[in-house]
Amino acid sequence: MPASDLPLHPWPLSRLLERIEREWGLRRQIFGLTARRFFPVPGDVDLIWTGDGLTAATPVGPAAGPHTQLAQNIALGWLVGGRSFELKTVQVLDELEIPRPCIDMEAVGYNVEWSQELPLPLSLREYVKAWVLLAVLRRWEPVREVLGNPGEHLFELSVGYDLPGIQTPVMDAFIHGLTHAEGMIDELRGEIGGAFGGLRDIPIPGRIVQTATLSTFHGCPSDQIEGIVRHLMSAHDLDVTVKLNPTLLGRETVAGILHDHLGFRDVDPAPEAFAADLQFAQAVAMIERLRGFAADCGRRFGIKLTNTLVVKNARGVMPGETMYLSGRPLHMLAITLLDQLHRALPGVLRVGPQDDAPVSVAFSAGVDKDNLIETVGLGLRPVTICSDLLRPGGYGRMAQGLRKLARHMAAEGHADLSALQGGAHERALAAGHPDAVAAYAAALADPATAARYGAEGDLRPPRQVDHVLEMFDCVACTNCVTVCPNDAFLTVPTPAGGDLSAREQYLVLAELCNDCGNCTTFCPEIGSPQVIKPRLYTQPQVWQARGRDGFLLEPGANGPTVRGEGEAAARLQKMLAGDALPLSLDE
Repeated sequence: MPASDLPLHPWPLSRLLERIEREWGLRRQIFGLTARRFFPVPGDVDLIWTGDGLTAATPVGPAAGPHTQLAQNIALGWLVGGRSFELKTVQVLDELEIPRPCIDMEAVGYNVEWSQELPLPLSLREYVKAWVLLAVLRRWEPVREVLGNPGEHLFELSVGYDLPGIQTPVMDAFIHGLTHAEGMIDELRGEIGGAFGGLRDIPIPGRIVQTATLSTFHGCPSDQIEGIVRHLMSAHDLDVTVKLNPTLLGRETVAGILHDHLGFRDVDPAPEAFAADLQFAQAVAMIERLRGFAADCGRRFGIKLTNTLVVKNARGVMPGETMYLSGRPLHMLAITLLDQLHRALPGVLRVGPQDDAPVSVAFSAGVDKDNLIETVGLGLRPVTICSDLLRPGGYGRMAQGLRKLARHMAAEGHADLSALQGGAHERALAAGHPDAVAAYAAALADPATAARYGAEGDLRPPRQVDHVLEMFDCVACTNCVTVCPNDAFLTVPTPAGGDLSAREQYLVLAELCNDCGNCTTFCPEIGSPQVIKPRLYTQPQVWQARGRDGFLLEPGANGPTVRGEGEAAARLQKMLAGDALPLSLDE
C-alpha cells in the first residue's frame, strides 16, 4: 500500500512534544485534555497491582483497539490513570482495508475493525515512540506537579491470528523490535528537544513488553492456539495470555442472555462463529495443558475475557454482513463465562482470594466507569477498557472510574486492592455464594440488572437539533473532541468582531483521522464533523496525495500560513493568527 493511501499518518515524536509544550503553555492541556481531568494516583489508598513479576500503579488501562494505536492515544490513556496498555493487535496482514465507518456506538457498541491500520514497521515505531513519550512525560516537572509520582506502567503486545503468520520473518522482527528496542529508542532520543531537552538522556528500558496476548478472534484456528502460545514462550521469551471468545458459552446460552434476559431481540449471534471457535471443554483442557507447559519452561500463562461477539449486521450503519458486539451486553456474557470457567477449573484461576492460583485472569468486556469497582474487586488484573472511552467524555471516563474506585475503597476502609478483593469475597460468603465471582454472576443474572445492562437501559446519543452542521460555528458541545480515540479534533477561540457566534471553532487534524465515524454518532447536529469541519494538514505530501481536500498549514511569521481554496482559507488564516493554534509547525 502506498504511504499516501494509509488511513493514518502519525506525527513524529518531535512534533508531539512541540505540541505538548505549546499547548501546556497556552492552555494547561496535553492533547486537548485539561490538567484537571488528569488522574493523580491517590495517597489515601493503594491502587498498585502486582502479579507474575509485573507491577502497575493502577489495575486499569485501555484495551487493544483505537485507543492504543497511536502514541498520543497511549499518552492520553496514561494521563487519565491507565497503567496497563494492551497495544492494538498486530498480524502479518498489515495492509487491511477497514470499512468506513468502522465504529457504531449509538447503542451498545459495535465495530468492524480488525487489527492495526498501519504497516508493521510503522506500528512498531508508534509503540516505541509511545514508550519514549511516557518515559519523558513521567519525568517532566509540570506533569509531576499534577500527578505526583505516577508509578509504573506496562505495555502488552497483542497478536493474531494464526501460527504461520506469527512465525513469519516480518512478525518475528516486529516482536523482536519490542523486546529489544534499544536502537530505536536511541534514534528517537534525537527528537527530544525544547522544554524536554534535559530529559533526552534519561534511562529508558529497551524491553518494552514482557507479555503477549493472543487474540483467538477473526478465524484463529482453534487447533493452532497451543502452538502459538508455545512459540511465543519458547522463541520470544514472553509470558502469554490467551484472549478467549464469548462463543465458549454456546449459541443457545448467548442468545438466551441477549434475547430473554437483556431484551436485545434484534441482536443475532452469527452461528458460524460458534461452529468455528474453540469449544468450552476444549478450552478447559487447553488451559490445563498450557499452564503445565508454562511452568515447565519458566514462563507464566493466563487468560483474558473476552473478545467481542460476532453478530449479524442488521443495523446498516457499517458495511458488511457481520459486526462485533461490545459494551454492556458483552460484560454480562464475559462474567457468565468467567463463572463457568472458575467452576470448571477449581483452584486454577487467580480470582477471588486465590492470589497463588497458577493462571492469571485479565478482563476486557464492557467495563465502564460504573462497574469498575465490582470488576476490580473480583481480582481480575489488569482490567482494560474500550467502549466506554468512545462515549462523550472519552478518555476522561477512565479517570472518573478510577476516582470512584478510590473513593469507594477509602469509604470502606480498604487500604489496597487485596483488601477490596477480600471484602468482596466476604460479602459473597455472607450472602451464601461460594465466592465473589459467583456472587457477581448471580447479581447480573437477576432481572433487576436488566434495567442497566439490557435494552431498556441502553445508552443513547444526544438528541439531535434541527440544524445542518456547517464548517464554522456549531452548538460547541465538544463531543467530537472527547469521543475521538485518535485525538484528531482540536478547538481554537473564535476571533472577535466577525460574523461567527460560537465561543470556539472545531478543526480536524486530518492526518490523525481515520474516518471511524464515532464523532458523527454523537454530534447533535445533522452531518459528519470529520468531513464538514476544516480538515488541516501539516504534511504537504499527504495533503497533495489526498487531492488537497482541506487546508495545509505551513510555518508563518504570525501563526501558520494556510493554503487552500476559497473564502474558508482566508477565514482560517485570520482565526489561526498569533497564538490561537496550540501546535508548533517545523520551520
